[in-house]
Amino acid sequence: ASTMASSQAVSNNNSAAADSLGTDAKDIWHSVFKKHKQVNTEQKKFETVMIPGIGYSLQTGWAAAIGISSTFSNSNLPGQKASNILAVPAYTQKSQNIIPVIANIWSKNNRYNFITDFRFVTYPSNIYGLGGRVDPTIGFNINFHSIKFHQSVQKEIAKNFYIGLGYYYDQFWDITVLDSLKVNIAARLAHKLGTNETSSGLVLKALYDSRLNQVNPHQGIYANVVFRKNLSFLGSDANWNSLLTDIRAYLPFPASSKNILAFWSYNQLTIGKNKPPYLMLPSNGWDDYYNTGRGYVQGRFRGKNMYYAETEYRMRLTSNDLLHAVAFFNVETFSGDLSRAYTSLLPGYGLGLRLKLNKFSNTNICLDYGFGQNGSHGFFVNLGEVF
Repeated sequence: ASTMASSQAVSNNNSAAADSLGTDAKDIWHSVFKKHKQVNTEQKKFETVMIPGIGYSLQTGWAAAIGISSTFSNSNLPGQKASNILAVPAYTQKSQNIIPVIANIWSKNNRYNFITDFRFVTYPSNIYGLGGRVDPTIGFNINFHSIKFHQSVQKEIAKNFYIGLGYYYDQFWDITVLDSLKVNIAARLAHKLGTNETSSGLVLKALYDSRLNQVNPHQGIYANVVFRKNLSFLGSDANWNSLLTDIRAYLPFPASSKNILAFWSYNQLTIGKNKPPYLMLPSNGWDDYYNTGRGYVQGRFRGKNMYYAETEYRMRLTSNDLLHAVAFFNVETFSGDLSRAYTSLLPGYGLGLRLKLNKFSNTNICLDYGFGQNGSHGFFVNLGEVF
């Protein structure tokens, strides 16, 4: 789940300013259980949200997790973007271990942006699409261990525009098939997957980001372009290239309201003749925050190229800003690698609720129910908005 954070300034000792931000879950807790204590009216230097909880998704089943999100600012200057560190360790009903630590740090005056993405997973899960299969009841249950380490730094060269370099490393090992299969099918599957996959390479990045609040944007445009060149001399199994474009826009609608109409375009393309190893191929739900393709189980579709678009309408339900609702629609297509069946458009849609956890960082807990084709449906949970 995505949690960057708000950079909107609030006076540390101004109760009226705090009240203007509305009510969050901490205010409700204090008003019900701790009436003798002061309600949440002060913004701290570090705004930290810690939430132990139980969730559910199509891929994980029931899951126990602790979400920890810390937000801070490196200056009090107007327009300063907030920095955020997020960790959401989880253990799931399907014996999956997921340990992510993600940091998005903005220097003073937003001159530099440092991004670290580290994840360790043990991940029994289903994969689909081998041999062009599209029947949602036909999949293969596999297990693997994986480490992801992505590090990059970007420098501002014009207002809100950054370019930078980075290093990306992804490794999968102990890839095993858990199903009992016929010998010929098992052999084909083992040949397709192998037992280990390593991708290691350099990245060139360009970013435009005029949002002040990354966790729950109310305005602005985000456009991120990442070219990744994997190189065997850096430890990659093969040389292959990819291009990622991630574009988002946020508009108040109606203009005088606090309701937001949000747009998202996410495209992941393989550049050149060499293709990524199977588990690195573009796939729904495998973006950095596991959010593409609400309505389908993670990994349901996979191909050489992925094209994805989504729109979401975010509506305030209560005047104190505690509860919101969303309606969303997405469509995706995968092309050119496994089967021509993947050239069809694959829609998803649904509704969701939002509960304000922290009014200073604007962090919400998000509960969505999504629908896809062929009877696909289920809950999707996030700490912070989906995009």
